[in-house]
Amino acid sequence: MTDFVLSAFADEASESLEGQITALKRNGISHMEIRGVGGKPVIDYSEEEIKKIAGALSKEGISVSAVGSPIGKVNITDDLEAHFKRFCHTVEAARILGANRIRMFSFYLPEGADPEDYAEKVYGEVSRMCDYAGKKGVICCHENEKGIFGDTAPRVKQLYDHCAGLRGVFDPANFVQCGEVPGTFYKTLLPYTEYLHIKDAYQADGCVVPAGEGDGSVPEVIEGFYSKNSGRVLSVEPHLTHFVGLSSLQKEELKGREGYQNADEAFDAAVNALKTILDKRGYCYE
Repeated sequence: MTDFVLSAFADEASESLEGQITALKRNGISHMEIRGVGGKPVIDYSEEEIKKIAGALSKEGISVSAVGSPIGKVNITDDLEAHFKRFCHTVEAARILGANRIRMFSFYLPEGADPEDYAEKVYGEVSRMCDYAGKKGVICCHENEKGIFGDTAPRVKQLYDHCAGLRGVFDPANFVQCGEVPGTFYKTLLPYTEYLHIKDAYQADGCVVPAGEGDGSVPEVIEGFYSKNSGRVLSVEPHLTHFVGLSSLQKEELKGREGYQNADEAFDAAVNALKTILDKRGYCYE
């Protein structure tokens, strides 16, 4: 048994599936949180195309820990029926890829709106997705993200309280970029957390840095999440340099550390930072 299973967003190392597999193997990681392949979201491929992707990963011994989808990154006032149809396809993609988790979000709000004015609508739509996915054996895992309803710790907790079946993806850097200090509240959210995103950032300017170097309390969060021999997932999301597909994930400029010669080097640095934290504490991981 192992304490932690390491996974990663390998599309930050390479646009191609082959390059992603190479990056994972180079770092001794056998799981990936699949997001983009060939420069577009994996959920935008047909089921037949996704089957080919699944086959290629299986052949190389790579498992999918979660589908890192953009579901929920639309305005709550948009056409949610069209969005739900895309979500249903995402659930099927997860099943084909052998994953029982979907990373998702809790919707953008109209500019200047009071979040509480849209709370019930957000709860209803998130609950609708959780209910559908749950019947298919898939878990909806909400990531805290700047600019969505569930951006700060109190509103993330509201989502868990109102949406049955919803689990969490705790992202320390995203909390820091919202002006919060994860070290002051992470114990409140970890009971609802399905897995961690390993990403760190400076409070002063929001700059993303390797895990343990910023203000995200990453070592403490990992320690709080730890359960011996549980095989809990730690998913590395580097964000240390620009990569293909970044513009579709966030509107603002990436504030990352300078000095990485290429995406592979940045990816390796992010993975090594996590391994350093785990090794110092004597955790067993694979």
